[in-house]
Amino acid sequence: MSAPRQITLARLAELGIVPDTRLGQHFLLDDNLVRVAFRLAELRPDDVVVEVGPGLGVMTAALADAAAFVHAIELDRRLEPALHATLAGRTNVALRFEDAVDLDPGSLEPPPTAFVSNLPYNVATPLIIESLHGMPTVERWAVMIQRELGDRLYARPGTAAYGAPSVLVQLACERTGVHRVSRAVFVPPPNVDSLLVGFRRSTTWAELAPRWQRIAQLVHAGFGTRRKTLANALEIGAFATRDDAERALGALGLDPRVRAEALPPATFVALEALL
Repeated sequence: MSAPRQITLARLAELGIVPDTRLGQHFLLDDNLVRVAFRLAELRPDDVVVEVGPGLGVMTAALADAAAFVHAIELDRRLEPALHATLAGRTNVALRFEDAVDLDPGSLEPPPTAFVSNLPYNVATPLIIESLHGMPTVERWAVMIQRELGDRLYARPGTAAYGAPSVLVQLACERTGVHRVSRAVFVPPPNVDSLLVGFRRSTTWAELAPRWQRIAQLVHAGFGTRRKTLANALEIGAFATRDDAERALGALGLDPRVRAEALPPATFVALEALL
């Protein structure tokens, strides 16, 4: 049994903690993956990192040693003794016990520049999507997520995995790398394999940022009813009338009956400008 695995299992037993899979808790047992995450995040000594779901603090401690400051956001109060013990002596960590889904990003001082997390599977998608606009100072991400979501983030148009998260992440960011992760390196092992995915802000983000909320609304409305045409979906989603949407699609040289999943990310930006 490896040392990280022994330490993690011993700490859980010592504290009488049973991981709560309802909270998406799967504690990482492999220190090598922490180093992979740092590489994918292109972590720098001056970075301010936000970490969601620090668990027992293994990655948190490594982040604190490698970066300038760490905001660690944990929902499960049972983990407080373990986190304080692991992080003892590290004064550059702000440990907060709250639901990251309800977090006010403006309360993170100093503002984060990197987002590095073994994300709870049940909230990974909204946390990633909300961080794109809600944490405007974040420049780079390295997130451990279930493989299905990892495949969705950079799926191509016309594939089954392509959806609103694909469009939004690809518009806001460019991928820097991906690393497959076996379910065997977690306790308890999840029912799926995972991916470590790294991405950074795209060069076009500055021009998209002022329009982002409307672009995101259009994308979510467009994929809200996948079996409908995009024009119908936008009307159902109260973004635009079907007639206006069909005229805009025609102006872009597209079939008015096209569905959202057929369009590349950049087309949604052009469509928002016309609507």
